[in-house]
Amino acid sequence: MALVEAGEAHVESIRQWRNHPQVRGTAIYTKYIPEDVHRAWWESVSADPARLVMIYERDAIACGAVTFNDYDPIAGTVEWGFFLDVDGLQERGELLPAWMELEKEAVAYGFDELKVTSMGGRTLARNKPVLALHRRFGFVEVPERRYIAEIDGVSEEVLWTELTADRRR
Repeated sequence: MALVEAGEAHVESIRQWRNHPQVRGTAIYTKYIPEDVHRAWWESVSADPARLVMIYERDAIACGAVTFNDYDPIAGTVEWGFFLDVDGLQERGELLPAWMELEKEAVAYGFDELKVTSMGGRTLARNKPVLALHRRFGFVEVPERRYIAEIDGVSEEVLWTELTADRRR
């Protein structure tokens, strides 16, 4: 299990994973992402030192992506998110363990490699499994960063969860 820097060879896999109905169903941006839009995103993220995309590998198979956005090495902060190759991992019976290992790897990368003192992310309030996973790793909700977003015409509560170096397990 490892996180490796995403490269050109990963771009289409990242798009396919992100477009999976289960992933889109729990995302803040739910629309299907066409190739041209994804290519523009990749060009932008590749050129921005405040944004990183890492690939989660399990048994040397690329099976997930971790995004680090708004990385500020001076402030020691970063926003993160992730998604997995749902179909591939389900076929191998590895979805749940991969989900947990990816979060462990992402937390380690944020604190040990990026040297942040705080990492946080946005999760839909209805996404109880991800919120429970974050709590398991020591993330706590920051109530003052809670907000309502319109997603597919529906008002949805978005929670910010955060882990600090002091709370890291």
